[in-house]
Amino acid sequence: MLQRVRFQNKEQVPFVKTLRKRVNAYFKENNISRNANAKMVIKTISVFLIYLVPYALVYTGLITGIFGFILAILMGFGMAGIGMCVMHDANHGAYSSKPKVNDFLGICIYLIGGDVYNWKVQHNIFHHTYTNIDGLDGDIHQDPYLRLSSEQKWNRNHKFQHIYAFFLYALGTLLWSVIDFVQYRRFTKLGMSPEGKLDKGKQFRKLLFYKMAYWSFIFVLPIIFSPFSWWQIVLGWLVMNMVAGFILTVTFQLAHVVEGVSFPAPSEEGKMENEWMIHQLKTTANFAKNSKLITWFVGGLNFQIEHHLFPNICHIHYDKISDIVRATVEEYGMVYNYNKTYLGAVYSHYKMLKELGMQPILVK
Repeated sequence: MLQRVRFQNKEQVPFVKTLRKRVNAYFKENNISRNANAKMVIKTISVFLIYLVPYALVYTGLITGIFGFILAILMGFGMAGIGMCVMHDANHGAYSSKPKVNDFLGICIYLIGGDVYNWKVQHNIFHHTYTNIDGLDGDIHQDPYLRLSSEQKWNRNHKFQHIYAFFLYALGTLLWSVIDFVQYRRFTKLGMSPEGKLDKGKQFRKLLFYKMAYWSFIFVLPIIFSPFSWWQIVLGWLVMNMVAGFILTVTFQLAHVVEGVSFPAPSEEGKMENEWMIHQLKTTANFAKNSKLITWFVGGLNFQIEHHLFPNICHIHYDKISDIVRATVEEYGMVYNYNKTYLGAVYSHYKMLKELGMQPILVK
């Protein structure tokens, strides 16, 4: 199926050219880089401190007992912040114009339990190329537990997904320790490589090394050197991941599984109805663009339309170029999907879960 899917629509090319020209002109006329700036560097330091300061306090004995879970909760927020604000941009090649800087910052995913190779294949290749296409975009493939596309099969469990989905979202990063090995096997079997020639042996050694380093950092060292017992460390890790998993998963769902977005399917010949950038526009939505707090914490991922159209631009610039994007979209008579508030987007996602959980009516 990967070989068959093609995004082709010559009639839509004028919009694409106009939009790219206007966004490029914004950076050129204002003489600014498309990459990180001083504000981005400060944000980077901040989210790392939210994660690492509570971790360091674990060893001091200043905070003990049940109050230790406050540290776990803070680490959960820091973990989500690192993922959305730093790792995401770096592994898109958007943080810096220098690949080595992006590679260096991109490995922070290991610090929060993930894997660079798996993430780049799953996110950069499958999700960003085939957004909301069932069978290709892994972010919407949650069968049999969730039905996140109108193109997916329905089962009886889906009737209640609007009730239990948010509990499942909290498990998102907890599964990394296991899923990373499963994904590695699947992706390497497909021969997928985000960059350059795939070396399966080298990739597996990296995966194993960084997993062992993470487990040592998060379990072994605290159990040996902190005043907390082993079960408190494990419970704290569970709390941290549930906080981070919930934040990360919900943030991404608010961009692609809300009212107004589409779930296109290729024709029998593998052709998509729209050109790639317009496909991104129709399958993505923004939210809470006027909330500086939300924008800061989620790494600009509330501007998912701009991110999907220009993934190589650092998120620190999304709020500025969003006006250009929206004006151009509306000029060409298309819809710019967005929810004004975060809670409004959550409610829209809830309604979509409920709608997709209903048994489809078969048309005779």
